[in-house]
Amino acid sequence: MKEIKTTITINAPVEKVWKTFTNMENYKDWNPFIESISGELKVGEQIEVRLTPPDGKAMTFKPKVLVFDKNKEFRWLGKLFVKGLFDGEHYFELIGNQDGTTTFVHGEKFKGILVAMMGSILNNTEKGFKIMNQALKKEVENTKA
Repeated sequence: MKEIKTTITINAPVEKVWKTFTNMENYKDWNPFIESISGELKVGEQIEVRLTPPDGKAMTFKPKVLVFDKNKEFRWLGKLFVKGLFDGEHYFELIGNQDGTTTFVHGEKFKGILVAMMGSILNNTEKGFKIMNQALKKEVENTKA
């Protein structure tokens, strides 16, 4: 197993971060990593995610929503071709801080027989997470209300 975990502090309350983060229709306007997410954001549902890692090719996949807990967590499980080959549990967590800021946690846990051979892809993925985190911070902090 391999895990990528990134965090960023956003100068806004959890509710504002969640509202921006879950407004999938606006991803094209600010999100350089995840181009789109479509489908019903509900536990057990399959969604469609299109992303472009830095220095990588755009890809579309159809993960299953594991958690969608308002103002707290969004998590899905995707796989490459068949389960057990290269599976990724992608997660986003929002943690409210006492000073009114939000810690945004963005990560993924990878399992499967191909994980050891995916080093450069995983490095690009981590870069993509960090770029998206910065873009979310900018979008939230520069949006009124």
